[in-house]
Amino acid sequence: MVSSVPARPRQGRQVNALQALALMLAFVLVAGLGGVLAAALVMPAVATTSGITNTSVDLFEALPTELEEVPLSEKSTVLAADGTLLATFYTQNRIIVGLDQISLPMQQAVVATEDRRFYEHGGVDLAGITRAAIKNFTSESTEGGSTLTQQYVKNSLIQAALDRDDPEAIAAARETDGMEGYARKLQEAKLAVALEGRMTKEEILQGYLNIAQFGISVYGVEAAAQHYFSVSAKDLNYIQAATIAGITKGPTEFDPVRNPEAAQTRRNIVLGAMLREGFIDQEQYDIGVAAPLTPTLTVGQTRLGCMTANAVANAGYFCDYVTKVIAQNPAFGPEPEDRARLLYQGGLTITTTLDPRLQAIADAEVKNGVPVADPSGLGSAISVVEPGSGKILAMAQNRIYNSSAVVNPGETAVNWNTDSAYGSSKGFAPGSTFKPFTLVRWLQEGHSLREVIDARPERYDMKDFNSSCASFTGEYKFGNAEGKAGVMTVLDATKNSVNSGYIAMASQLDICGVFDAAASLGVHKANGAPVDVLPSNVLGSAEIAPLTMAAAFAGFAANGVFCEPVAITSVIDTNGKEIPVPQANCRPAISPEIAAAMNFALSHVWQGTASGVPDLPGRPSAGKTGTTSHNEYTWFVGYTPQMATAVWVGFPDAMIPVQRMWVNGQFVRNAYGSTIAAPTWSRFMSQAHDGLPVAQFAAPGTAQIEGVKVSVPNVAGRSEADARARLRALGFNVRTDPTPVFSGSPAGTVAGTNPGSGSALTKGSVVTILMSQGPDPAGTPVPGGDGDGPPDRNDPPGQRGRG
Repeated sequence: MVSSVPARPRQGRQVNALQALALMLAFVLVAGLGGVLAAALVMPAVATTSGITNTSVDLFEALPTELEEVPLSEKSTVLAADGTLLATFYTQNRIIVGLDQISLPMQQAVVATEDRRFYEHGGVDLAGITRAAIKNFTSESTEGGSTLTQQYVKNSLIQAALDRDDPEAIAAARETDGMEGYARKLQEAKLAVALEGRMTKEEILQGYLNIAQFGISVYGVEAAAQHYFSVSAKDLNYIQAATIAGITKGPTEFDPVRNPEAAQTRRNIVLGAMLREGFIDQEQYDIGVAAPLTPTLTVGQTRLGCMTANAVANAGYFCDYVTKVIAQNPAFGPEPEDRARLLYQGGLTITTTLDPRLQAIADAEVKNGVPVADPSGLGSAISVVEPGSGKILAMAQNRIYNSSAVVNPGETAVNWNTDSAYGSSKGFAPGSTFKPFTLVRWLQEGHSLREVIDARPERYDMKDFNSSCASFTGEYKFGNAEGKAGVMTVLDATKNSVNSGYIAMASQLDICGVFDAAASLGVHKANGAPVDVLPSNVLGSAEIAPLTMAAAFAGFAANGVFCEPVAITSVIDTNGKEIPVPQANCRPAISPEIAAAMNFALSHVWQGTASGVPDLPGRPSAGKTGTTSHNEYTWFVGYTPQMATAVWVGFPDAMIPVQRMWVNGQFVRNAYGSTIAAPTWSRFMSQAHDGLPVAQFAAPGTAQIEGVKVSVPNVAGRSEADARARLRALGFNVRTDPTPVFSGSPAGTVAGTNPGSGSALTKGSVVTILMSQGPDPAGTPVPGGDGDGPPDRNDPPGQRGRG
């Protein structure tokens, strides 16, 4: 990450190499005798006797004595619900451990090769510095001479500069050449002596073993032990320890995986140092140097980034979703860069909701529906949500997750399951899977499933739609993709997915309520905006993500309780502290009675549009097919009390009709929800429920199935408008017979109704107003005006009162 803040200017004056060396030697001598404070007091005298300029002394006195220490960058891990590792994220692959978690041979190997007098000096080693300085001045080769304490200081300075994204400070901390290199050594020496005054040798050794680099992108001995030998640092033997200890001299040059021959030579040098210090005996040394390095390695596979999550049933898309949740949620930091730093440097343990068993089934079945390399090029996605918790149990699609710059056929980083902000997909029109939200509102307004509707009209004047939140003009025309038009019950319109039936229902409601019902169940467009209030959107024309649909239908399964979909159950930082995670915010969206009726209605899909698809034998299930106008997108969203699953099929980049083409070896004349999506759902759900107990939906109420019985009032003698208003206020659908009848009511008023007054009907039933043309001129007595209404039209003609 490149900071936009200008780099801080380096402080202090320039000092030449001789001045730096003289200052270093004087400082080491005095510090060794009397400590940092004494060294600072005596340095002016040293300067006078040695001829060092006052500028150099000022520079020395300006050097800090307190080391700027920052929390070490640690890798974060993303786990499935059962603890399976999905991926790691890091800028430095590091796992911090205590010294008691690092084997004694590992500690000894580092001391032997890096600083044999570590337990004797006070932070700087005069003999080592003098030897290195003389060699560096008299030859072209360079030698370090730094103690472990100084190396810890250097790494800490680099880490602090990295943490504040200061390129100039990073370069200064790494400087090795010329005057600047000696100035850095002087600073390290002063800080090292000060550090030894407040930290024990064990604390310094522990710090060094956690901060040092042990290979390409491998930091700290725990990560190194796991990477090279697949063991913990506490279990390293002396040969393994010597291998790791030898790497720090050149993390790239001596990386055992990249350069095994160089690493083996370096390992043997370390073994020699361990022998010299008495940490191993001659026999151990002989065995160690005789052992080829490569067979000793058991390289662990570090799962860096979400592409490595593909190793767990192709969970790359789910992993990517998790990272985007973290990147966008303020719970993980006030700004996006803070959240990214937390993920890549914070050492988080992120436990997710993913069920690896279900993920494997979902991945297999979505690709069994449409293979990755299918010549059709169709895409398919599946999202699985747990009712009552919102947990995302599985997420797959018939592509391979690839976020790299080079993408092969059958690969993409676009996640079709999610909203645009979480996967770059624009969503897909859900077609008839949106109809249940109209049914929710229908039931909420007191209508029933057995209510009869006229599903014959396929065009409406936009003024026919009642709306408290929007206004419409013009005409709305549509067609029926699946079920046929006619007069039918709402239950039949639902199971056969009759568009004209649902538009007829919407015309009898405040259409705004339909979209309120959808919103209460978390439905929104893939761009995050509410679904537009339009008659066409009653039939599912807005772009919505499969995950959104799965979560909404999970609300039906959970007795009306909607939970926002969640992918993360816990995040724990390096101190064991839990970081708050996004919550499902479960809440009642619809009443249990409405939910039970929805479950009853949608369970009839197996006798309707999905009649050719296997249901889940012996297990209650419900769902809805969906097909857009010209078969571009097809869906099945279905559920049991334990699991809600949405399956989408279509071309991901454009609305292209899926007609007259070969898909997975089968010729598809016109794709419907029952063609690919529903069978995929069925295959997944039947396997996903293996071993689960059979759970039942709550029984629906009579009021929602049969409707509330209402008595037809006596409206004889009233005006047509008055009678219509009274009947509609009671919940009846009202029509007027165009042919008037003879009756005792004055001509032009209402003669009666059919069914007649006093009849008990369910709300929403059709009541026909019969207008009067006055008494029969022939004098035939007819009933009328007394609340009984006219004779039944099935009576013999002579008794019907018609002229």
